[in-house]
Parts: sequence; structure tokens; C-alpha cells
Amino acid sequence: MKISSWFRKSSHLSALLMISLLMVCTVDLVVAAPMPSTFAPLVAKLTPAVVNVNTEKRLTSRGGRGFDFPRHGSRDSFDDFFGRFFNQYDGRHRRSQPQSVKSLGSGFIISADGYILTNNHVVEDADEIKVTLSDKKIYDARLVGRDEKTDLAILKIDVDHDLPSVKLGDSSQLEVGDWVIAIGNPFGLARTVTAGIVSARGRVIGSGPYDDFIQTDASINPGNSGGPLFNLKGEVVGINTAIVASGQGIGFAIPVNMAKDLLPQLKTGKVYRGRLGVYIQEVTPELAASFGLDEKDGAVISQVIEDSPAARAGLQVGDIILSVDEQKVEEMRRLPRMVAAKKPGTKVKLKVLRMGKILELNVVLDDLEGDNEEYSQSADDRLENLGLTVRQLTPELAARQRLSIDQGVIISRLEPDGLAAGSGLQAGDVVLMLNNAKIETVRDFKEAMQDGQSQPYLRFLVQRQQSRLFVVIKLGK
Repeated sequence: MKISSWFRKSSHLSALLMISLLMVCTVDLVVAAPMPSTFAPLVAKLTPAVVNVNTEKRLTSRGGRGFDFPRHGSRDSFDDFFGRFFNQYDGRHRRSQPQSVKSLGSGFIISADGYILTNNHVVEDADEIKVTLSDKKIYDARLVGRDEKTDLAILKIDVDHDLPSVKLGDSSQLEVGDWVIAIGNPFGLARTVTAGIVSARGRVIGSGPYDDFIQTDASINPGNSGGPLFNLKGEVVGINTAIVASGQGIGFAIPVNMAKDLLPQLKTGKVYRGRLGVYIQEVTPELAASFGLDEKDGAVISQVIEDSPAARAGLQVGDIILSVDEQKVEEMRRLPRMVAAKKPGTKVKLKVLRMGKILELNVVLDDLEGDNEEYSQSADDRLENLGLTVRQLTPELAARQRLSIDQGVIISRLEPDGLAAGSGLQAGDVVLMLNNAKIETVRDFKEAMQDGQSQPYLRFLVQRQQSRLFVVIKLGK
């Protein structure tokens, strides 16, 4: 055989071998991630447990809720949560609106006796809640429990027969690229089904202190809010909650594990969270290097609140919390969720790095809700017509609002016809002093307000963006 002929045959054999290998690899790739040929059997099984949630809010002469402080970041970036987006209601045209506001959302039945899981914002402040099942029957629903911080709520309808329900899965097992199915009522189009994949996990969108969203490209729209996100086993892995106003194929769902942790408390009507009593910040590469760390895991304490569980346990500024009950704090924002998941009164073991040494400290948590996080006037208060609500300013909230300070109380809500709004105070103002009292906590603010009831005026020193100014409210006799 000539050498040239042998090279030609060898080349042909090599080419055939390469083509065969490519075909094998291609087949393996297709088998590893098959596209479902149809979702129909799964959808037929799951749809009966998905419900429409219709609410009605009767407006008062004071104009409803007033101006809400954004809980989810910039309105230029993120649309309102679905319920508020879908409401035909705008605070700027409040007085020309009808005397009731209707909204529409979704939910899903989690037990045969009529418990329904949905979003808090779907039912918040509703005077009437009605649930429509897949058989078109409509039931009056009562709100059993809700949690504003995680945007979850439990409803109950009374029926004389078992209802179809769904199984709650394990959202920690989700991986980016997994198929998911969303079922809900976008724009009132009942039981609409869309499919997509998990685009990302652990998203923080500024909706609250415990953000840990699943991002998906399964199409969700206003009205889907509160509806289920399923995996291909037919298990609920998320609760559809938010969208990006200017984006397509970008939706967010609350991980179902968060809901599972809260369900027992939601059914009692009250959610309790553990409180440690520290302000924390991220361990940046620079901070890690300055502390002699190879990794940037954990959360560094920037302030210890006086007379808090942390203070009583001996935690100090500069300590880096590495784990809670042997669970590693992989990043700073995980710590608040880990602590809040514990009940008040629980003893937890913290692993802490201090000056190059590892310490183990036992801390007995107290109640986060007992820290007077929010304050507004009661109905019998002399200052009721002030129309003012404040909440505790945290470093996370300060960062979202681009504030240069991270302590004090921030005005979260103003009634448009209240004395506070008329005086020139604005939502987002940070109250530094009230009359002669320095304000650092909501408790300080409440005490100063009580003292101020006997005064002819209230004098506020506030920080507004980068400026400080006094605002005086003259009180009636």
C-alpha cells in the first residue's frame, strides 16, 4: 500500500471516529436534560388546588392607607407587588376614586379542610375576601394569619367535604436550570399555566429583611401573586410574588421552605421571631484580610444593642459570627434569617471569631416583634390626627434608601390629610430628635410622643437625604 493511500484511509477513519464520538456526546447531553414532551397530565392533576383570591377594601373618609413606604427597593426598578399593581387605585387621585377598591390574586389549597396559602399583599387590609375554586364555587374566606416581613398569609374556607390539595416540596433541592410550572390568574385569566426554568436562587430584591427569592423565567404577571410554583414532581417549591416592571422573563417566588417554617405560627394568627440584638455588615475581602481570614464567610458585628441578648451574652463589636447552632453563616444576609427562624426564648450556640480566636457563646434569644419595630397612634390617642407611622431604621433599610446614617427611626407612612403631612414631614425622613429627646429607637419615639401630648407643639429634627432640618407641628387644644 502506498503511503499516500494509507494517510487518506487513516484520515477517513479518524473523521468517522470523531463524528461517532460527537454523536455519542450529543445523545448523552440530550438524555441528561430532556425537555418534557407535555405538562398536560401534571397540570390536570394540580390545577384543581389553585384558587382565585378576590378582595375588597372599603375606603374611609381619611382616604385609605395613606402613602406606603416602599418595602421592595426603587419603584423605578421593581413594580409594586402584584396586588397593589393590579388595584385600580392611585394615592395621587385618591379623592376621585370610588368608595371601595377591588384586587385579584391567586392562592393554593394546602390541606383538605380548606387552608389556603397566598401572599400577604393580596389580602392586606381587605374588608372582604372571597375564594373561587376550580369548580366555580365561591366561598367567603377569613384571614387566619399573615406575616408582612415574608409576604405570606393563610386563609381558611369552611366546606363540608375534602378539597383537592397540593404537596409542599423542598425548595433547597432546586437547582438553577430545573424546570418549574406556574399556575395562577394573571389579569383575571383563571388558571393560566406557564412553564420555564429556575434562573437563579437566593435573589435579594429589597422587599424585606428576609429576601431569599427564587428567580424564574416562567411567565408570571399581575394576578399570579400568591399562586404556586411547582417542580416536575408536582410539589410546590415556591410562591409567586414579584416581577421586574421593565423586564421580561424575570419573576420571583418565595421559597416554600420559608413558608413551611412559618405555617404552624401563621395558623395561630401570630408570628414570633428570635432577636439577637446586633447590627452586622458583610465580611468584605478587605475586612477578611484585616482580621487575618482566608475566607469571607460570616457576619461582622458593627454595633451591639444595649441590654439585648447579644449584649448579655458578651458579644462585642468586631466579632465575626461564623455559625449558628453548627449551621455555617456563608454570607452576612443569611444571619438575620437564621436567627429569626428561632423562637424567642431559644438558646442558640454561636461560633464567633474574636481577635484570631474561635469562641463559642450561648445566647438566649428574645422576641423581635417585642422590640417596638413600628409605632402609630391608637384610636384613643390625642395625637390620632397626626397621621404618622414610624419604623426602626436598620443598616439594610438605610442602604436601600441610600441614607448616610443607619440608626434612628424612619417615617414609613403618612396619611395625606394628617397634621404630619400638612406640616411638611415626608415619608423617608429619619427622626433624630423629638422636642428635646434624642431618638434612636422606636421605643424612644413612643415615649417622646407620650410626653409631647401635653405640649402645644411637636418639634422634629429630621434628616432628609443629606440635609437636616426642623419641622414643627402645632397641636390643637
